[in-house]
Amino acid sequence: MKIISGSIRHGSGATSSACSRPRNQVPLKMKCPILIVISLGCLLSALCYADATTSNRGTNTRSLTNAQQLIAASSTSLTAAQPRFLSRGHTYRAVVGDTLVLPCQVENLGNFVLLWRRGPNVLTASNIMVTRDERVRLIDGYNLEISDLEPQDAGDYVCQISDKINRDQVHTVEILVPPSVRAIPTSGQLQARKGGPITLECKGSGNPVPSIYWTKKSGTGKSPARIGDGPILTLDKLERQQAGVYQCTADNGVGDPVTVDMRLDVLYPPDIQVEKSWIHSGEGFEAKLVCIVYADPVATVSWYQNSFPIQTTDRRIMNTRANRHTLTIRHIQQEDFGNYSCVADNSLGRSRKYMELSGRPGPAEFYSPKWGRSSDSYNLTWKIDSYPPLEEVRLLYRRVLMNDTFQQPGRWHDFILTPEHRPASEPLTHIMSYTIKHLHPGAYYEAIVQAKNRYGWNEVSDIFQFIVASNSMDIAPEDAEVVASSKSRSNSGAFSSLQNAIPHCLLLRGALLLAFGLRNSQFERLRFGLG
Repeated sequence: MKIISGSIRHGSGATSSACSRPRNQVPLKMKCPILIVISLGCLLSALCYADATTSNRGTNTRSLTNAQQLIAASSTSLTAAQPRFLSRGHTYRAVVGDTLVLPCQVENLGNFVLLWRRGPNVLTASNIMVTRDERVRLIDGYNLEISDLEPQDAGDYVCQISDKINRDQVHTVEILVPPSVRAIPTSGQLQARKGGPITLECKGSGNPVPSIYWTKKSGTGKSPARIGDGPILTLDKLERQQAGVYQCTADNGVGDPVTVDMRLDVLYPPDIQVEKSWIHSGEGFEAKLVCIVYADPVATVSWYQNSFPIQTTDRRIMNTRANRHTLTIRHIQQEDFGNYSCVADNSLGRSRKYMELSGRPGPAEFYSPKWGRSSDSYNLTWKIDSYPPLEEVRLLYRRVLMNDTFQQPGRWHDFILTPEHRPASEPLTHIMSYTIKHLHPGAYYEAIVQAKNRYGWNEVSDIFQFIVASNSMDIAPEDAEVVASSKSRSNSGAFSSLQNAIPHCLLLRGALLLAFGLRNSQFERLRFGLG
């Protein structure tokens, strides 16, 4: 009633104009109550509006406070630092069996979860190991360690932040595998016939792909030379010397190269080599006849004397060591001298080689230097093997005119020498030395020697060539003389009988003589005035 009264009083001014009348007018009694009612309605409306305004103002204040809090929270969220990677994606190369660490360092991770993935598979989530592979673990935070690397570990590894953007970092792993190689066929054994082709093959693997090359074991201890590249080696027109062990080597720079051996057997009929085709011995002494037989399949070897098979006795012993076949004859008798042969047989053929066992002297071997020290003489030294004493020795020598375009041999000088008595301490070797005088300075000479014992004359020796020392003074040609400690006599008849055997030796050594002359032609050029 107080509010209302106050309101009436407050509102009396508003109604006074309607209710009051002029002093000179008559009061209108019917209109005042209506105005009072209207005034009361307006007052009530004003009160209701005030209450509503006060209530809305409280509600709006609370709403404003909530909005300000949301805005503040949003602003705080927007201004907070976002997670980011400190490490970088990289490509890693590691050798199989090694241990590899893939880094994943993140700043401001907050409440986000860090994942390691490989393809669709999750390896780790935060600190939880999801994979069952015991080789994989987290170290020093979220770095991923993989031990005992295997070839299948190669690929992409992803470190991922589980935010709305799903930031990730990718590491690529390449596994390096040392080379391996295998022979094809795996046995490594191959066979082929002589004259035919053969293909050797091996297969290498590794990462990177290895290069392959071929070598052949030499058995000498030296580094074998490379004979081919690639996984296939083809050999055409095989020879028996190509049999042996071939090596296929694979190398890719990871670890050491690896090698596989392959053995090639070349099948061929027997091939025989004799150690000596002429064997010298004496009665009561011993002789060894040697045949070296090459054959695959292995050959059987038998011995013959003058086409008759030899049986093993206490004096005749046959033995074999690898491919070396030896016939030993002890306490040689007269009937043991003659022609021998060894015969080798296998499934592919037969071969035969001949030897002679003789009591005649062995061929002379010269020991003198090629270059003489004197300008008019030359010392000639040789040795001859003979169990019986030597009876005669023939010496023949001649001058050879030679330059760049031709050679012209002179006439032979023939001497038969009687050897001195041989000491008992030297039952086999005879050493003889002679000095030939009055030779031409700077001239070329050649000599041959033949010897005789009680079994006959030996084969003529190889031609020996020598050069007389030169000087500035030339001398007139003169017949040479032989100065020796033994007796000597001229024998033109002996020269005639020997002359038929000499041309064969000369023809065999013609090429050697020509090459020798070309090399030393400066001496003749001086003699002919060409230098």
